[in-house]
Amino acid sequence: MKEIKNLDEDYIQNLYIKIGQNVKRIRKEKNVSQLSLAHAIGHKSVTVISCCEICHKNYHFNIEHLAKIAYVLEVDINEFFKDI
Repeated sequence: MKEIKNLDEDYIQNLYIKIGQNVKRIRKEKNVSQLSLAHAIGHKSVTVISCCEICHKNYHFNIEHLAKIAYVLEVDINEFFKDI
């Protein structure tokens, strides 16, 4: 079994970045604005979506965000983990 210490911070950061890119790509493919998506998942501003899509200030989507976004965008949650 591998030890967790072998999983470095860059690896995790790159996961968050790729997930954010996938959310952004799918959102754009569905022609949904950041504001519309934010409202649909229960937020009042685009901050959570815009920052998480680009991993700004180390903001990233959590599993609840991803579940809600998948539901709203009508995609399988696995789509956010493509090419990881």
